Amino acid sequence: MPWHAQLQLDYSLENQRTVVRHTHSGPLRILQSLYPEGDAVCHNVLVHPPGGLVGGDTLSMQVNVARGAHALLTTPGATRFYRSDGETALQSLEAEVAEGARLEWLPLETLAYSGCIAHNQARFSLAPGAEMIGWDVTALGLPQAHLPFVSGSFAQHLEVPGAWLERALIQAGDERLLNSPLGLASQRCMATLFFAAGSPIARPRRDAALDAARNLVAAHNLRASAGATAPASQVIVLRVLAPVVEPAMHLLRQVWLAWRGHFWEQSSAIPRIWSM
Repeated sequence: MPWHAQLQLDYSLENQRTVVRHTHSGPLRILQSLYPEGDAVCHNVLVHPPGGLVGGDTLSMQVNVARGAHALLTTPGATRFYRSDGETALQSLEAEVAEGARLEWLPLETLAYSGCIAHNQARFSLAPGAEMIGWDVTALGLPQAHLPFVSGSFAQHLEVPGAWLERALIQAGDERLLNSPLGLASQRCMATLFFAAGSPIARPRRDAALDAARNLVAAHNLRASAGATAPASQVIVLRVLAPVVEPAMHLLRQVWLAWRGHFWEQSSAIPRIWSM
C-alpha cells in the first residue's frame, strides 16, 4: 500500500528567536528544534521513518519562513527511491521565504535505485529581500555496491519562480546522456548548490561569492568536473559531477560554508546529525 505523507513547517521570529510550528499527516515529521548558533537560527531535521519511497508513494512538504526568521533544514540520511512496479514515486517541496527571512535547504543525498520511477521537485518562492542557500545531490544506482542504474527513470525539477528553472529527465537507457562527454560523462553523482535572492544580487557581492567558490573548486580533486556561474541576477549556482556522493558533498559543504560567511557573516555551524 503506498505511503502518502505531508508536512507543513511555519517559521516565525518571536522575541528574537526563530520558532517553528508544524503539522503533519503520514510518516513525515521533524525532530526537536536545535539552536547551535543561538536563538536566531533554528535547525531542524526532517525524518521519514519508512526510509525511502516506492512507486505510488508521495512526500509533500510546505515550508514558510516569515520576516526576520532563519531556518536550516536537513535530513539524517539519504532519501531513497526504490524500484517501482510502474507507478511514480514523488517528493515535492514548496517553500515561501518572506522579506528579510533566510532559508537553508540542505538535505543529504538522494539515491535513485535501479528500476525506480522517481520525480523529485522543489520550488522556492522568495520575496524581495529574502535569501536562501540550497543544494541537491543525486546519485544514480549504487556503484560501490555493484548495483548500477540500468533501468527506470529519474525526473528532477528545481525552481526559483521568475529567476531560475532547471529540469532533467534521466532514463537508464539513455546512453548518450549518461556516458557522453556532452552529458554526464559516465559520472553517477550530480550535485547542485545555489544561493538565491528575491532581489538582484549586487555585482560586487555576487562576484566575490563566485571567486570564493571557484577558488575552492580549483583546489579540489573534482576541479575538472565542477564550475560556478550566475545564470540570473538573483541566483548563483555551483554544479558538480562526481563518480560517487562523498567527494561531491565534500566540495558542496566547503562552498556552502564560504557563502554563509560571505553573504550572512554566519560562522560555521555543521548540523550535528551529519556527524552521527
